Amino acid sequence: MAQRATAQIGVTGLAVMGRNLARNLARNGFAVAVHNRSPERTRSLVAEHGGEGTFVPSESMRDFVASLERPRAIVVMVKAGGPTDAVIGELVPLLEPGDIVVDCGNAHFADTRRREEALRGHGLHFVGTGVSGGEEGALHGPSIMPGGSAESYRKLGPIFERIAAQVDGVPCCRHIGPDGAGHFVKMVHNGIEYADMQLIAEAYDLLRAGLSAGPAEIAEIFRGWNTGDLESFLIEITADVLTHPDAATGRPFVDVVRDEAEQKGTGRWTVQNALDLGIPITGIAEATFARSLSGHAEQRAAARHAFADAGQPWWVENGSTFVEDVRRALRASKIIAYAQGFDHIRAGSREYDWGIDLGGTATIWRGGCIIRARFLDRIRQAYDERPDLPTLLVAPWFADRVSDGVPSWRRVVADAARAGVPAPAFASSLAYFDALRAERLPAALIQGLRDNFGAHTYHRVDREGTFHTLWAGDRSEVSA
Repeated sequence: MAQRATAQIGVTGLAVMGRNLARNLARNGFAVAVHNRSPERTRSLVAEHGGEGTFVPSESMRDFVASLERPRAIVVMVKAGGPTDAVIGELVPLLEPGDIVVDCGNAHFADTRRREEALRGHGLHFVGTGVSGGEEGALHGPSIMPGGSAESYRKLGPIFERIAAQVDGVPCCRHIGPDGAGHFVKMVHNGIEYADMQLIAEAYDLLRAGLSAGPAEIAEIFRGWNTGDLESFLIEITADVLTHPDAATGRPFVDVVRDEAEQKGTGRWTVQNALDLGIPITGIAEATFARSLSGHAEQRAAARHAFADAGQPWWVENGSTFVEDVRRALRASKIIAYAQGFDHIRAGSREYDWGIDLGGTATIWRGGCIIRARFLDRIRQAYDERPDLPTLLVAPWFADRVSDGVPSWRRVVADAARAGVPAPAFASSLAYFDALRAERLPAALIQGLRDNFGAHTYHRVDREGTFHTLWAGDRSEVSA
């Protein structure tokens, strides 16, 4: 007997994220078709959570597709890369023009663009969708960043907006733009997340070194910061992690975890694409490289042995002043990270003709996602008031906070350098700030060197045109 088409949306791939997303959909009143390559997961979901709403289980892909109302909307929640392509390849022959395939995994936006073009050739809609918030967000309300066609969003929008996080009655979901726009924005979100976590980790390291304080004491500092304009999900859970005791040893959890940070690739993708677009996202890059460096245990051990006395003794004369300096430096550096991320989104939008609304992007990051923070409302306001803002740093609220933090920022970076405490994200963020505001950069010398060894030409400040100096000849200047 053929499966009746009763489900409004389907989810295939029922690992933790897919399972929780399916439950979120069912809890919000949608009839959800569910399928997994291993039928045991499908049965387990229905057995354990069937009372939360309407689930329509299928053990074959054909029955799964047949159970969906038309136009069909199918969420794919499997590993990025080959597994996603395999599921799409299995689905396409079973679908009809107008059906929608939604990839909610962490796919590279270039793969999403390729898949969107291929499925468009079959008359199908492919929607690359960024989902942020982890396991809990998927269940209780994530931030959702769908790309794809405007037509596909007319069906998906009411569904996704209902299950997304809500802030001030506004869903943390909106149509980002065509083809790969949704996954691009999610990629940059994750890049900002890398920078944010690295800055928090550096702040913790500086406080521990400068105050000779333990994790629990530093947790209280972070709790205090979370009541002000640094309020954010990551600051909140930092205090939680720092107060967590290890069950096996009784020691602080943070002291028994290896200091080797892993990554799944989205930060690296962000940096690679920013290089392609010529956008300096120095804070995100430093955070990504810091994770890479942390994993080189043999090199670190050798350097520690060779340069044991490279730092200077460090003591903090006034603890409260030092804590305030670190707070202001952290705030300024975080603003740099967000500013660079939004610069990157703007550049990607222009390069790929996506028409991304920067203020709208900040709006959907206010809740549900990992980088949700109090000042995202300020970012939304800044871009709503001035969509052509050259950089977030010059918006009045942000300019005031950065200016207010500069003396503290400089003291913290200088103290860290003298003491030999690594603070690459703090330092690179300050260097970016100084380079951005400099009247003249040493890039003029670089251009001279490039012209000298490779005849790469240069431009002058006093007249238009492109020029080359005959360095190996009479050193006269010629138009190029």
